[in-house]
Amino acid sequence: MQAIDPVTLDNCADEPIHIPGSVQPHGALLAFDADGILLGWSDNSPQLLNLKLVLNTPLAALPLPAEVHQAVAECLDGVEDGEAPATALEVSVGAVRFDCIVHVYHARLIIEFERRDTPSDTVAAFALKAHAAIDRLKRQKSIDALLQLATDQVRAITGFDRVMAYRFHLDDSGDVTAESRREDLEPYLGRRYPASDIPAQARRLYIINTLRLIADINYTPSPLLGRPGDVPLDLSHSVLRSVSPIHIEYLQNMGVGASMSVSIVVAGRLWGLLACHHMSPLQVPYSVRMAADVMAQVIASLVQSMEARANARLVERSAEVRTRVMETLLHHDEPARALLEHAPALCESLQAEALIVTQYGKLVVHGDISADLAAHIVASLPAEGHDLVEYTAVGDWPPQIRPLLAPWAGLLALRFDPATSGWLLALRREQIHTICWAGRPEKVVRIGPLGPRLTPRGSFDEWREMVRGRAVSWDAAEKLAASQLLGEMHRASVAKHVETDRARAQLLAMLGHDLRGPLHSINMAATVLQHGGAASTMSSRIQASSTRMERLISQVLDMSRINGGLGLGLARSQVDLVPLLQDLLDEVRTAYAELRIDASLPAALVAEVDGDRMMQVVSNLVSNARHHGTHGETIEVLMTERDDAVLLEVRNVAPAIPAELLPTLYSPLKHASVGNVRNRGGLGLGLHIAQQIVQQHGGDIVYRYDAPHVVFAVTLPRG
Repeated sequence: MQAIDPVTLDNCADEPIHIPGSVQPHGALLAFDADGILLGWSDNSPQLLNLKLVLNTPLAALPLPAEVHQAVAECLDGVEDGEAPATALEVSVGAVRFDCIVHVYHARLIIEFERRDTPSDTVAAFALKAHAAIDRLKRQKSIDALLQLATDQVRAITGFDRVMAYRFHLDDSGDVTAESRREDLEPYLGRRYPASDIPAQARRLYIINTLRLIADINYTPSPLLGRPGDVPLDLSHSVLRSVSPIHIEYLQNMGVGASMSVSIVVAGRLWGLLACHHMSPLQVPYSVRMAADVMAQVIASLVQSMEARANARLVERSAEVRTRVMETLLHHDEPARALLEHAPALCESLQAEALIVTQYGKLVVHGDISADLAAHIVASLPAEGHDLVEYTAVGDWPPQIRPLLAPWAGLLALRFDPATSGWLLALRREQIHTICWAGRPEKVVRIGPLGPRLTPRGSFDEWREMVRGRAVSWDAAEKLAASQLLGEMHRASVAKHVETDRARAQLLAMLGHDLRGPLHSINMAATVLQHGGAASTMSSRIQASSTRMERLISQVLDMSRINGGLGLGLARSQVDLVPLLQDLLDEVRTAYAELRIDASLPAALVAEVDGDRMMQVVSNLVSNARHHGTHGETIEVLMTERDDAVLLEVRNVAPAIPAELLPTLYSPLKHASVGNVRNRGGLGLGLHIAQQIVQQHGGDIVYRYDAPHVVFAVTLPRG
């Protein structure tokens, strides 16, 4: 017994619809080889054309109208690679008027005679309507308006009871986005049809032959006759081609009497379809159908232009965002925070609803997503592999993270720096929505004339399906913007690594140089003490040199912890900042007797902070003011509370910081600090470390100029 293949959608997809072996009976077909020798004909040809047909008869010997022979000659003159496009003309055979269509395909000359009962003047009037309709189509500003006008105009010039405009999704399912119909018909607007309604081979035919008419759904096919054993005649471009019995059954289930489809092909893809239905048989003249086909080509051109303009705007905005991101990344010591500054623009460019940025183990978020969930998402990312990861549904994610995701479902993750685990993650929410299917999308297996197969749906009543766990898919333009952004960020990361390596070498050289000075002082002081020198003076020198060495080494260690992603190890507690600040300022006054410091402090100010680290911030800011401020001028330190936040300002008289230095103000190893004649012992790390301490407290530090004062203002939460 022969095994029965499983019945799947492939049964429909395998149907050879381009070689059906028959034609629709409202016309006749003659087929010839490249030399004009008769190879075959439709069974109804002798009767319709009043011909006696015999195999291998030369075309020239057939008593066809002279215009047909002329059209054939013109068509054969245009053959390239065994193909020639269709040539159409109106001819009469006896008292019957025909549209005659001649084309060459696969080195076969095919002549079709399609009966036409509509007078020529009526056809010409339809053509004029089509011309006016095309002019109106060109003036539409949106795709929705364009499709609605198209359905109205196609229905007006063809006379169909219903014309629908489908727009296909990436999964090849299609929504009815516009409709023009007879008032008594049930509306199909807004309904979705599954991709399986148009099998792959039918989709191919919709692309290469953009218009197909079934004048009478209940027709009896007229078989093709020819030489036994010949290769089946390929009717891909035939206007009379018989259609699949599965499709006929589909249309009969819809109660349709005649059907016409006009493809909207954009950039080689079946973008949409104008589907025309009539409740009774309807023969639309060939030239009117061609007018509808031209309208569809105009629609395709307009759609492509509209989408191109939209994509161009997206590309332009994305380029602007990339430029700003690059500038920030190249001048910022913390890429995660740098990217967060551009989060709104990045979200718009990628059409995302939340962002996660992580590098060196640090993690920052933008949008309504918790840091805990963000950490779990980052932990679920692949350790190796592609630098761009895309998920559009919860089922795409690793299993361990799926229970935690709600309400998120879509992810576009960019690994911009593999060496430091640098990721930029764009997130989209789950889009819970209802699809209004035109009947249940599943097909039923039945025994039919072709054996066990999937049969089309028997009902097209609205059937609603709730879809969960999916986000809006990332389209090609958004993924292009993401890949371009990723490329720029890769380049910025490489440049940053080169700069870091150079800075590290510079740091080691400077550290060796700067430690040599205090070590030499300590060595000299020890020598003097050995020879009975003044102990108190030498002790002070040793203490000062040791303190300087300790400060240099402490700054280097702090920067090392920051760059290594370890953080500064804050130990928060409830601390009264006022006495701590007073003690610190007293120490500075003692060390630098000539320095004038004015402090404006409240009686008490308690905050949950790391007190030692906050005093390190103040010490660095005061040291910065001492080294860069005008000599002899007073340094002002102010601290107060406002809206449950601590406000701290350090002010000194000095010229404004040049605008070109502001982007690198908080960068380590700044040229303005390294080698400064008034800061010979500094490495340019003070502001960098101060900023890190403040940010790790959840606060911020900003520079401003209140002439004649340079002001550094710190804001941090009390709790």
